[in-house]
Amino acid sequence: MYLKTLLFSSLPLSLLYMKEYRLTHPDVTVLDPPDAIQNVYNRQYMLEDVADLNLSDSYGKVGVPRQLVIEKDSSSISDAVSKAGLRLPLVAKPLAAKSHELSLAYDKFSLQMLEPPLVLQEFINHGGILFKVYIVGEAIKVVRRFSLPDVSKRELSKNPGVFRFPRVSCAAASADEADLDPCVGELPPRPLLEKLAKELRRRLGLRLFNLDIIRELGTKDRFYVIDINYFPGYGKMPEYEHIFTDFLLSLVKQKQ
Repeated sequence: MYLKTLLFSSLPLSLLYMKEYRLTHPDVTVLDPPDAIQNVYNRQYMLEDVADLNLSDSYGKVGVPRQLVIEKDSSSISDAVSKAGLRLPLVAKPLAAKSHELSLAYDKFSLQMLEPPLVLQEFINHGGILFKVYIVGEAIKVVRRFSLPDVSKRELSKNPGVFRFPRVSCAAASADEADLDPCVGELPPRPLLEKLAKELRRRLGLRLFNLDIIRELGTKDRFYVIDINYFPGYGKMPEYEHIFTDFLLSLVKQKQ
């Protein structure tokens, strides 16, 4: 059977045009709706569904770091952080999720050096290891990546300023072959990831995305989702050819 598939991995056209196209071309399979994609392109909203989920079971607990959105006026960031009760250091990320650059602010006086619009997240020590959870339909694949190093109270007091990191957890930072402390490198429990992926597929309305997850240092079962990326670089995912092919074939069977 012939299956036409339209894959929206970016939003070059207006949402209105796309909606009209779907109505006039019902034979085209849209893998993920454009309006749902747009929601995860904004860091103000992307983690709301994870926070609302408040997932906790016998395999662990999944939450999100406390965060604050700053839309403008860098001079007021310090006051806003104090009112929100956020603890330093803070990770600063551009509000638009298409940018992967981030900064780490060690003291409140340096916060005015940041450039809004941005999102500030409380930094959580996690052993310098991040788990990238790739989701393709119902398939899940997890890899380890090196992340930002832990920050001690001593370092916090001796390193004032803002430190910029152009790109963290890229494929070149793979930690799958590294000799890691089992307490740090052990993958999140599979049942927990399956439950999380299932709920987020439903809440986000998406089938092609990945999650950046960290485990709080010193815990075995306390996890945080710190980012969600739509249609990530699947070429960096192990066995991506087979996983993606199986996903597309499953759509053909559904169409039949």
